[in-house]
Amino acid sequence: MLDLTKLARQMQGLSQHLSLEAVAGRQRLELAQQHLINAYACQQDLIERQEKWRDRILFANATPIEPLETRIDIPVPPKVHTVIATDGSQIAPSHHEIAYCYLLNIGRVVLHYGQNRHPLLDSLPEVFYRPEDLYASRQWGIRTEEWMGFCRTASEATVLAELACVAKSDAPTLAMVDGSLVYWFLEQLPLDARDRILLPILQAWQQLREAGIPLMGYLSASRNVEGINFLRLMACPHPVPDCVSYCPNQLEKVPCKVFEPLRDTSLWSTQLQPGQRGPLWRSNARILEFYEGQSIYFCYVHVGTEIARIEVPAWVVENKIMFDEALGLMLAQVQKGYGYPVAIAEAHNQAVVRGGDKARFFALLEKQMIKAGLKNVGTSYKEARKRGSIA
Repeated sequence: MLDLTKLARQMQGLSQHLSLEAVAGRQRLELAQQHLINAYACQQDLIERQEKWRDRILFANATPIEPLETRIDIPVPPKVHTVIATDGSQIAPSHHEIAYCYLLNIGRVVLHYGQNRHPLLDSLPEVFYRPEDLYASRQWGIRTEEWMGFCRTASEATVLAELACVAKSDAPTLAMVDGSLVYWFLEQLPLDARDRILLPILQAWQQLREAGIPLMGYLSASRNVEGINFLRLMACPHPVPDCVSYCPNQLEKVPCKVFEPLRDTSLWSTQLQPGQRGPLWRSNARILEFYEGQSIYFCYVHVGTEIARIEVPAWVVENKIMFDEALGLMLAQVQKGYGYPVAIAEAHNQAVVRGGDKARFFALLEKQMIKAGLKNVGTSYKEARKRGSIA
C-alpha cells in the first residue's frame, strides 16, 4: 500500500528539480534550433563527413535525404480506403502458476471506409508449452520472457501480411504497426536467434511489397535522437568526427553532446505546423545491415496533438504517390482516433489480456489438466497467498 503522506514530502523536491530542468531544456532547444538553421547552408558537407567517417562515429545518427528546411503539407486522403493494423499482448510464463507456459494474443483490425464492408476486429491467441518453445532460447542466453516478446513482434508482422493479402482490393490500403520498424533489440542477439525473428518479419514485408500495400510504423512520444545526433556533426570541435580516436567513451560527457537529452520530437515541434511533415531521413542503425538491403526511412509529422515519428521501408519511399497517400491515410486515422490512429488503438484493445482474461485462461487450463488425469493441479503457495491478503 502506498503511503501518500510520506510521498508528499518528496514532491516539493521533485517539482523544484523539474522547474530547473525546464529552464535548461529551453536553452538546449534554442541551441538546437540555431544549429539546425546553420546546417541548412552546409547540409551536403555534413552528409559527406558523415559518410566518410561513418565507421568511426560511435553514436546513432540518420542521414537527411531531403533539404532540412523541407516542410510539406500532407494531402487529403481518398474517401474510399482500407486500413489494417495488428498489435500483440501476452501472458508471461511463471513457475508459480499451474503450468509453465505462455500465451501470445495478436489483435487484428481491418477497417473499410466508404465501401459498405464489415470491419474485422478480433484476436488470434496461441499457447506455447512445448520444450522447444520454452527452453530453446536459453542456448543463446536469452530468458524465456524476453524470447516471448521477440516472437510476438514476428507474429504481429506475419499476421499483418496475411490480413493485407486477404483484404486487398482496388481501394488504397495502408498497413500499420505500433512502434518502430528498426528492431534495435536484435543487435545483441546471436546470428541464429536473430534469424529466427527477423526472417519471418522480412518475409511478411515482402508479401506486403508484392501486394502493393504500404507498411508504416507509427511512434507516439518517440524518444529517438537520430536527427538531433546529425546536428552533433556541427557541434564536434575536432577536425573530423572520429569518435574512436577523440571520444572513445561515449558514456562520458563529450564536447558534441550539447543537446542531450533533447529529443527529435522536441526540435520538430518548433518547426512544423499541424498537418505538415519535415524532411525524410534514412536510418543508419547497424541492425539494418541484416535487413537484406532494405533501408528504413522516417520523417516527423505534426499530427495535431503531437509530433509523431513515421517509419516506412525503402520501397514505400521510392513510390512517391504511395508514400504521400499513406501519410494522408495515417493522418486521417489520427483524426478519427482523437489524437492516435484508431486502427492501432483498436488492435491493442483486441490484443490486451486483462486480469479477468488471465484468470479464465488458467481456469480453462486447469480444467483440461484435471480432465487429462493430472493431480495436485494448482498455483504455488506464494501465488495463492499473494492473491488473497488477510491484512
